[in-house]
Amino acid sequence: MGTKYNSLEELRRKKELLKKEVSEMEELLTFENTKESLSAFTNGFTDRYLKEKVLPDGETKVAINTGEIVKEISNSVKDNVLNKNAVYGFAKSDAGTNLIENALKIGAVTFVGNYAKKNFYNSNWKKKLIGVALIYLAPIALRFIRKKLEDYQRNRTTSSLEQLI
Repeated sequence: MGTKYNSLEELRRKKELLKKEVSEMEELLTFENTKESLSAFTNGFTDRYLKEKVLPDGETKVAINTGEIVKEISNSVKDNVLNKNAVYGFAKSDAGTNLIENALKIGAVTFVGNYAKKNFYNSNWKKKLIGVALIYLAPIALRFIRKKLEDYQRNRTTSSLEQLI
């Protein structure tokens, strides 16, 4: 039914070891050390992508190591895309076009958002006004420009098809 022990001292040591293991498991489950807990749950997969930062008050915070993520993506893209035909084919495909469009959209939103944030928190009222205008008017202007570009592209496609006919 149970394991036989030769002495009471051996049983006490085993009990202490079990208590220690239970407390380590509790630390993992309660995320007292976030990086260790994530490492245990993901079997070490997240170790490269996380780094610990020490805040000025002495508290440690887990942050994403974006440099490692970018390096991993660039290495995988470099390994998968070695010749020019593959790059050209990817750029012509719908996935490549969508990727480029999304990257441009994210870049524009990030640029405008950072500029608006910088101006919004400025002490000068004119800069604050520019920041507020960017926050509320920039999305409307971008939607308008995108709609006009889509209309232009549609008209251009229609006219080229008419010339073919």
